[in-house]
Formats: sequence, structure tokens, C-alpha cells
Amino acid sequence: MFPKNAWYVACTPDEIDAKPLGRTICNEKIAFYRGADGKVAAVEDFCPHRGAQLSLGSVCEGNLVCGYHGLVMGCDGKTVSMPGQRVGGFPKIKAYPVVEKYGFVWVWPGDAAQADVAKIHHLEWADNPDWAYGGGLYHVKCDYRLMVDNLMDLTHETYVHATSIGQKEIDETPVTTKTVGETVVTSRFMDNVMPPPFWRANLRGNNLADDVPVDRWQVCHFVPPSHVMIEVGVAHAGKGGYNADPKDKVYSIVVDFLTPETDTTMWYFWGMARNFNPKDRNLTAQIRDGQAKVFSEDTEVLEAQQRNLLAHPTRKLLLLNIDAGGVQARRIIDKLIAAEQPQKLAA
Repeated sequence: MFPKNAWYVACTPDEIDAKPLGRTICNEKIAFYRGADGKVAAVEDFCPHRGAQLSLGSVCEGNLVCGYHGLVMGCDGKTVSMPGQRVGGFPKIKAYPVVEKYGFVWVWPGDAAQADVAKIHHLEWADNPDWAYGGGLYHVKCDYRLMVDNLMDLTHETYVHATSIGQKEIDETPVTTKTVGETVVTSRFMDNVMPPPFWRANLRGNNLADDVPVDRWQVCHFVPPSHVMIEVGVAHAGKGGYNADPKDKVYSIVVDFLTPETDTTMWYFWGMARNFNPKDRNLTAQIRDGQAKVFSEDTEVLEAQQRNLLAHPTRKLLLLNIDAGGVQARRIIDKLIAAEQPQKLAA
């Protein structure tokens, strides 16, 4: 269902600042906490004594203390101590490669020997004072691949998001799809259209007129295992569209980190990065609130879709030209999953 030899966003740093966090990633229960050096640690959320959840305990001097009988677990998965017990023979539990980068905590649930921080794809907007970012987290009861489909085909915006970012021109404008290596890009460019409510607000946020025609773009980038970065924006019509001077446009990147929890549930880390008026915190909050509404609408649709698919597992679905981005992304995901399977010996 999902590749494990990959970096997934596990949480945001503030979720583990004062206490451990238990979170299931790719069907593996993991406890996250900060060690003595302040760095994030991740171990199997399973106490070797009686199987209690270590994440329900506490952190003391950089070690994870089980809240059931006081077993003290180290960052490497080895038991450090336990009241009244000799722990030398206690079995080691799994420790996961984990790193804090770009404002997120990333975990590698697969083969630790293959974990390489350099494999986390570059995020141009992170740690850059010329950009601002605001986002959130949703727990969504659907297969993460349904969300990949959703984000790689934005035709649904006309219907699901009719009062915010949707407009009829999305339906009327053809989309192009291409695959480069292990990335998939879908593009749609709409010229001389009126901006919908969400983009009118963004134009005002950059001190631009919001009641004039614009050129609008949507460029969706799928990066395995399940990350989708979407370049979005509008420019006053006739000023160059996507390539317009910054003074004539609003440009943002919709950030979508899709982390599988189980086969039919996921953690959705969403947000928007922008390179206009980055110091305006009120604007950041305004955009975040507007985006939260948009993504909650997606969540409602996708959870209902998942229930339908589970109820009718043998029903064949249609594949149309607008589905090309999601189809090609799934092929890459399937290829990565297949590569992790044990090779069958020839007879």
C-alpha cells in the first residue's frame, strides 16, 4: 500500500516539545520524543516488559520512561534501567531514523541502512526570510493515494470549492501531464479570467486590484513517496501570467505532505508558502484559515469516497484524461512498493 523506504513527515516540532508523541506511520506505532541533546528520537511504541505504549509515559533526562512500571528506554531502543531489575538481557526495540528539517520532523519507517537525509527533497520556501508559511494538520480517514489523485487533478475545484477557489474556467481549460524520472507534473493555465474569492483576497493582500481580469496558473508537482507541491497564483491579465513581475502577481506554493497512517487513514500536513508580504502575520493567518476551509471540504469528499470503495471493492472505476496525473503518480508509488518486496527465486 505504501513504500517504507522513504522519508515521511511525522509531526511538527511543537508536538513533541514537552512530552512524547505516539503516532502510527505506515502501520507502525512509533513514539517520538527529544533526547538529552534536544534532538528528536523515534522508537517503537512498545515497552519490552509488558507491551505498554511508551508514548503514554514521560521524558526524563533525555530518556523515555514507561508510564506503566517505570522502564527507562534509550534513543537507540535499548533499555537503560528499570526499578529493581537488571536490564542487560532485555530485548532491544526498533529505533527509527528521524530528523528535524524544514520545520518538520521526518521519519524513515523502512530499512534504516538506506536512510539518507539528502533524499529529503529541497523545499525552496523553508528557512527563507523572503517566504512566509502557515499550515495545519488533518487526520483523514482515507487511503493516502486518494488524496494524491485529488491533488493531481484540480478539476474538482469547480464543484467541491465553488465558493472559494473554484471557477468554471478550470473545467474549460485543458491540463497537460508529464513524468520526469520519479516526479509527475500537471499544469493548467487560465488566461483573462476573473479571480475567485480566495484569490481576490490574496490580490488585496499584495496591494493589487482584485476586480480586474487575471491570468491564473496551477502547476502540481508529485514527489514520491506522497508529497505534492502546487504552484498557484494569479497575475493581472496581460502582465506575463506565471512569469509576471512580482509587483503584478501573487504567487504561492500549496504544500501537501501525505503521510499514511494505516491502509485507509492518513495524516495530512497542509499549508501554503508565499513570497509576497512575508512579514504580514495577519495575512498568513487569513490565508491559513481560508485554506483550512478548502481542505476540510476535500476531507469530507474523500472520506465518503473511501467508505464507498470499501463497500464496493470489486467495482471498476473509470479512468479519464483528467486522471492522468494521479495515474502516473500511482505507477511510481507501485514501482517503489514492488522494489521493496522480496525477490522470488526462479524455479
